[in-house]
Amino acid sequence: MSRQATLGKFFTMPAGVNPPPPQQAKLDALWKTSAPSASQSNGEAKEGPVGQADDGTNVTETQLNSGPSTNTSSSEKRKAPFVPEVSDAPKLKKRRVIVSDDEGEDHRQQEAVPPAIDYAGTSSSGPGATSALSYTQNVLTKHHSLAVIGESASDGKGEAEGDDGEDELEDEVQDAASLAAELADTDGFVAKQRHWQAGQPVPYASLVATFTQIEATSKRTEITTHLTAFFLLVIRLSPQELLKTVYLCINRLCPDYVGLELGIGESILEKAIAESTGRSLAKIKADLRKEGDLGLVAMMSRNTQPTMFKPKPLTVSSVFGKLTEIAKVAGNSSQSKKIGIIKSLLAASVDTEAKFIIRSLEGKLRIRLAERTVLVAVAWAMVLRDLGPKMRSKEQLTIELEEGANVVKSVYSELPSYEHVIPALLEGGIVGLRERCKLTPGIPLKPMLAKPTKAIGEVLDRFEGKQFTCEYKYDGERAQVHRSEDGSVKIFSRNSEDMSAKYPDIIEQLPKVSCIMYIPLGLCHGNQCIQADTSSFVLDAEAVAVERDTGKLLPFQELSRRKRKDVKAEDVQVKVCLFAFDLLYLNGQPLLHTDLASRRQLLHKSFQPIAGEFSFAQSSDGSSTEEIQAFLDQSVKDGCEGLMVKMLESDASFYEPSRRSVNWLKLKKDYLSGIGDSLDLVVVGAYHGHGKRTAVYGAFLLACYDSESEQFQVICKIGTGFSDEALQHHYTLLRESEIDVMRSDIAAGQAKPDVWFTPKVVWEVLAADLSLSPVYTAAQGLVEERGISLRFPRFIRVRDDKAPEDATSPEQIAEMYEKQALTQSKGSKRRRGEGDVDDDFW
Repeated sequence: MSRQATLGKFFTMPAGVNPPPPQQAKLDALWKTSAPSASQSNGEAKEGPVGQADDGTNVTETQLNSGPSTNTSSSEKRKAPFVPEVSDAPKLKKRRVIVSDDEGEDHRQQEAVPPAIDYAGTSSSGPGATSALSYTQNVLTKHHSLAVIGESASDGKGEAEGDDGEDELEDEVQDAASLAAELADTDGFVAKQRHWQAGQPVPYASLVATFTQIEATSKRTEITTHLTAFFLLVIRLSPQELLKTVYLCINRLCPDYVGLELGIGESILEKAIAESTGRSLAKIKADLRKEGDLGLVAMMSRNTQPTMFKPKPLTVSSVFGKLTEIAKVAGNSSQSKKIGIIKSLLAASVDTEAKFIIRSLEGKLRIRLAERTVLVAVAWAMVLRDLGPKMRSKEQLTIELEEGANVVKSVYSELPSYEHVIPALLEGGIVGLRERCKLTPGIPLKPMLAKPTKAIGEVLDRFEGKQFTCEYKYDGERAQVHRSEDGSVKIFSRNSEDMSAKYPDIIEQLPKVSCIMYIPLGLCHGNQCIQADTSSFVLDAEAVAVERDTGKLLPFQELSRRKRKDVKAEDVQVKVCLFAFDLLYLNGQPLLHTDLASRRQLLHKSFQPIAGEFSFAQSSDGSSTEEIQAFLDQSVKDGCEGLMVKMLESDASFYEPSRRSVNWLKLKKDYLSGIGDSLDLVVVGAYHGHGKRTAVYGAFLLACYDSESEQFQVICKIGTGFSDEALQHHYTLLRESEIDVMRSDIAAGQAKPDVWFTPKVVWEVLAADLSLSPVYTAAQGLVEERGISLRFPRFIRVRDDKAPEDATSPEQIAEMYEKQALTQSKGSKRRRGEGDVDDDFW
């Protein structure tokens, strides 16, 4: 029986039933490449994203696929996923998905469900699009045919035996490569994207379709697969737009150090939606209170708005250009100008485009798309492009995908600029990328971070039999100082923010500082801190506030009093000294893969201390408990937080950008009691004060940040550690961030504060210990079903140098809890197995 005849029989209307609306009758797009499976013919249907019929009414994919309901199909069958059957495609086997450190509770699923096909996608009639797509499909089909056959043959062994054979933690790249192999058979996952003519701009609708697929799954392997397919299509058809596409995926417009950001205020967006759709502002606010997502409100408002003419389709380039224009608007009437641009975007949007436009303007896509996943997807797409029509076995393909991802991640960690990495990939591929993209002065890299430790004994256990060094841990602000060959100097923060305007005194002092005779911070050996033969460098240092007359170290609170913008060197009230502790680049040569002993030797050779202006971090190479304790005590007396203990020799002492490594340990005085490390938490809510706190907030709700789910997970209520002046200051600062309804990216659990905030402010907090809690959601599912909370939390300081996304992660909190439990009960089983595990950007 022919395909059309089969469908006609399946969807025959009972007598007396009115015919379906026009949109429901247009099913030919579903069957361009696939025949219906047996299960589908029995009445199984699929629920999917809401679309629109020709008459403007909302239609779900269930309505599109199932036809009229019958007595023989149960509610369970109607929820079953629709999988178009391909004649030579093997059955999907059940997979046991292992929850990795980067995956949340939603990832605990038992079956690998293929991603939803973009039924709304239409192929371009242009010959360029057809040939490029056909070529891409052929490449993927050849690469993955052996993989699918291999997996199909192993299915008969039984699920129990398969489970016994799997490791507790699967490698993310290998697991994702296997999943990609399963999904790429015959039709090819690339064919499920919206297509366009080769050489033409990428339709924004195609990117939104990919976002919708990603939003529909919580499995990171499937997310990576969807994104790889789309990037591969962009590379084949419109490679010139890959950079802008990547930026929209990570919700940025440029590198961090350029400082061009979106994050439009909620009130501006509400006004723009109201004016664009002809609805009242009160109705927009009411919908927001109901939905908790302004993007959904915009989509519903736009889709119910009658239109006379079909708008010109949005493209990735046009949306990116408009967003950049909005970010650059400043000066008089800037708000009205921004609203005008936003209205033009919304007026041209269709279907779900308005939802993602508003979310991009808010600064959060809310689809669990982490930047590291985007980077891996770019790498995979480039590997598949470079392989061309060559056939590969599953094992070989997996190796090449893993190697490609490692190369791209390594290069990006040293040169975190897509504007350099993406063009280099398009031009020369992954081979030789390390030679073409290296650490460059003027482009900051993410700093290497240290693991906390609670006792000197832990330090000695970690570095037993190895050479290590101890350095003062200064109570200041991390500063990465870059000098280019042209003599220009820039200073960057730990999160790559350009702080050159904040420290004009350092910019002026560094190349031409004059000698001040004796101050206890260092000795003067000349009139410049930079040696004559030092032309370019990248320093890792700490900017610390000091007294002008004595050179005494001052706490971080004094440093935070400095203005952040429009600072003139002659107006600086808080004097700063720069303490250098590492050299990452010197005279055209990166030093990241040089041991610390050699880097420190070059540092001392290339610079000289200038008292009160520039100095080296105080260090000691003592290895006994008594020597380390004495050095720790001295560091505290000198006004420091404690010590940094670092591996000095071998590969373990290499500088690892963006990693929190066990090769660096930090030992603070505060760590010797309590939970150890302090936490950086985001203020998401507050409780009304009582008694003398009646006029201010009496307590606050804090949260950690999960970059995988893009959620703020609440962890504790804090009300101690505040003076009356501090409470008044926090009230004044936070009152501007109050919102009527909790944002959808806050996982509140059972916490019910009186006031919700837009997550903006980060606080450093200490606690007595951690405990499991049914109320809070922090690290929920990582240790057990309950979340983790802080006992007796105490406010330490505001972290102006950290963005909400830089807050402590659920993985770090879970690790702290398990270390605490291990200390309290010897032999308790660790979640991650024996030994320490690095936690980092990757």
